[in-house]
Amino acid sequence: MEDKLSFAADLLRKAKYAVALTGAGISTPSGIPDFRSPGTGLWEQVRPMLVASIWAFRLRPHAFYDWMRPLAHTILKAKPNAAHRALADLEAASRLKAVITQNIDGLHQAAGSQQVFELHGHTRTATCLDCGRTVDTGPLIEEFLAGKVPRCRACDGLLKPDVVLLGELLPANIFFAAQMECEQCDLLLVAGSSLEVVPAAELPLVALETGADLIIVNLHPTPFDSRARVVIRCNVATALPAIAEKVLGGALTT
Repeated sequence: MEDKLSFAADLLRKAKYAVALTGAGISTPSGIPDFRSPGTGLWEQVRPMLVASIWAFRLRPHAFYDWMRPLAHTILKAKPNAAHRALADLEAASRLKAVITQNIDGLHQAAGSQQVFELHGHTRTATCLDCGRTVDTGPLIEEFLAGKVPRCRACDGLLKPDVVLLGELLPANIFFAAQMECEQCDLLLVAGSSLEVVPAAELPLVALETGADLIIVNLHPTPFDSRARVVIRCNVATALPAIAEKVLGGALTT
């Protein structure tokens, strides 16, 4: 394991344009469950299409919000972990150009990352499905957590958080920007992603086709393991700080 960490650090140290791609696994050490882990995954207790698809949301918004409410509680309480902070440290030292994330929790920004592309959206705003008005979700949090379905204060239409539900396309501008980062990079560091959910899972292929090196840090196998320069089967909150410390010579935030 130590050899793999050192090799990954060496690749990162030599890279001129390194980019990170993160998935749910980078936030599980912060207490936020992923989707598929046996016993703890978010899809263990529900059928995703019945609660987290755009069609289900329009037909039964209360079912979505009832499912989302415990997750929202968890996200609000969560703090960035050592993996988030390691990526922020690498960016601050100009060793990492950007973070592309499949997560909606905002923990990369909370850790200090500046250039973050949120492929699946975020919960900071919501959009009315009737009038199209976009609002800050901050003032709505208390009534949502109290059990109410958020409504637009302008037209009483249904408010949908600006996250990508099943059946929706990714935000075109964000995905295009992420593709450009992967085309430009000479190293892609994948952390905590199964690389199974498309189109985000296609981004490593974009990087590989332009000659970039690939590092994968994930507890479980991914479809791209055979094409990676190094695969590290380790908790990201352990592996990423270890890699960053080797790259930065111990200059990590606490």
